[in-house]
Amino acid sequence: MEKLKLHTPDLTADNIQKLATLFPDCITEVRDDRGNLTRAVDFDQLRQELSTSIVEGPRERYHLDWPGKREALLAANAPIAKTLRPCREESVDFDITKNLFIEGDNLDALKLLRETYLGKVKLIYIDPPYNTGHDFIYEDDFSESTKSFFQRSNQEDQAGNRLVANTDANGRFHSDWLTMMYPRLRLARNLLRDNGAIFMSIDDGEVANLRKLCDEIFGEHNFVANIVWQKKYAVSNDDPGIAAMHDHILVYQKTDSFARKLLPRTDKQLVRYKNEDNDPRGAWSSDNYVSNKSRSERPTLWYSITHPKTGEQVWPKEDAVWRYSKENHERMERENRLYWGPDESYEKPRLKRYLSEVQEGTVPSTWWDFEEVGHNDEGQKETGRLLGKKVFSTPKPIRLLKRIIQLVAEGDDLCLDFFGGSGAMAHAVIAHNGETGARLRHVTVQLPEPCGESSEAYVAGFKTIAEITKERIRRAGQAIKVENVITAPDLDIGFRVLKIDTSNMKDVYYAPDAVQQADLLAHLDNIREDRTPEDLLFHVLVDWGVGLDLPIATETVAGKTVYFVDGNALAACFDSNISEDLVKELARRKPLRAVFRDSSYGSDSVKINVEQIFKLLSPSTEIKSI
Repeated sequence: MEKLKLHTPDLTADNIQKLATLFPDCITEVRDDRGNLTRAVDFDQLRQELSTSIVEGPRERYHLDWPGKREALLAANAPIAKTLRPCREESVDFDITKNLFIEGDNLDALKLLRETYLGKVKLIYIDPPYNTGHDFIYEDDFSESTKSFFQRSNQEDQAGNRLVANTDANGRFHSDWLTMMYPRLRLARNLLRDNGAIFMSIDDGEVANLRKLCDEIFGEHNFVANIVWQKKYAVSNDDPGIAAMHDHILVYQKTDSFARKLLPRTDKQLVRYKNEDNDPRGAWSSDNYVSNKSRSERPTLWYSITHPKTGEQVWPKEDAVWRYSKENHERMERENRLYWGPDESYEKPRLKRYLSEVQEGTVPSTWWDFEEVGHNDEGQKETGRLLGKKVFSTPKPIRLLKRIIQLVAEGDDLCLDFFGGSGAMAHAVIAHNGETGARLRHVTVQLPEPCGESSEAYVAGFKTIAEITKERIRRAGQAIKVENVITAPDLDIGFRVLKIDTSNMKDVYYAPDAVQQADLLAHLDNIREDRTPEDLLFHVLVDWGVGLDLPIATETVAGKTVYFVDGNALAACFDSNISEDLVKELARRKPLRAVFRDSSYGSDSVKINVEQIFKLLSPSTEIKSI
């Protein structure tokens, strides 16, 4: 019976296999550090395959480079042997919610989510550290080889969970930040749907680098917009330079199949549409009928119009023309689309544009002012009302994030924020669902970064940033549910808390050759002693790529506890002394997948017969063990 691998994919090996398919002559063999033969890429030959001239050595080219870039690429591709452990006591509506909160390093989280959410996320929003010299950034030490890192990552939970202050004094101000962002964005791109998009908040300090980085990862042709958000409403009098009143939101699409939605018209925009002449076609607004094109440029648009009241011939000015041809003008006259003002007192006509005929919404622009989408102070007050004043610094206002959601997501689309921070994005998703009746789902990732003991957050009882994030989502959900109890009675305000931890498997699972014969009895069971059956279930879901938000039912079958995920999507039993009666009963239910604990069979004959029983009763079931 095949065993689950229980670690994330080795993307380097996958990429080598893809190259081997395209360029088999570029694959060679080399000896690794231990002298063993392994497959590798002949990069000189590959460069020649991709060149139309003789390649003799490195050449100058246009690209973004910095110290640590190769290590960052290794960080993106290196597999990890970690898992997601459910935490029911910190969750809300664990059994019925479709939302997730993942606590841990977002680089690990993105790798663990890859199998489940590959190509399924419609909207990613992130508000990463701005690299001001005071923010903490993730320090990922992948300077060793993929193999040695993988071996180490099985045993050391702290391997990817360190934070360092990225200051000017370290001499690598931009490089550290780019090294941190690069692998995370590469992995995030894989999660996006083909018609999905990523929105990234950033300030002037790194916007140029982030754009070049995203040009490389997403493709320059997939750049959508650089939105400028007016984050402040007043200039600070003690600012020593030119006051920064804005931040940027860079937008990239996965492919050109992304299509932004229109924004709903505001009351201010709708007030322009009136019906002063009781036109049966309804409300309308008037538009200019004269073009600023010159007579020499568009001679056919220079003609006279008869004024309906005076009968005089009306001409454009000498340096202008009408906006429409004479033929179209005559059609609009017949359709009564010209407006000459109250009592036909205007010298020149204006064109009626009916609200019923224009598109249902307005085209978004790259300028978002604070009156429309909020400002920093508004975000601070929103968080303060829920958690206490200044518990979190510079959280984004909910109106800003709802604007982003309006442009991209609808229905039950999935929204991801892997720099969760204060939890504003999850808050905005719940608020949007409450107001519109949508069923958007959210996944939030946040590192349990410690709060300083002198901080207001610590004084308020929050030991880590992740605790702040979770509590903000809890309180926001409760408040929104009360506000929309009639219009959205089934509003999902819950979330499953899943915490990143070391693998559920002992080291022997990944390195069986390292076990000495004298220790064999101690390793009869390859699962760590402190892990629960539900821990093992979620490890299987991650490895198999089964939805982490699917409903889970527990039944007693033949005296054993069996988990059924989403009905018959997966059946799992991790109890000891499994009998053939249990195996036969599960096979009769014909689950798509079935998994058992390798050491839990009642006898060797049961273990041997499992595959035969399923082949007879449910041949389409995929069976594995851990």
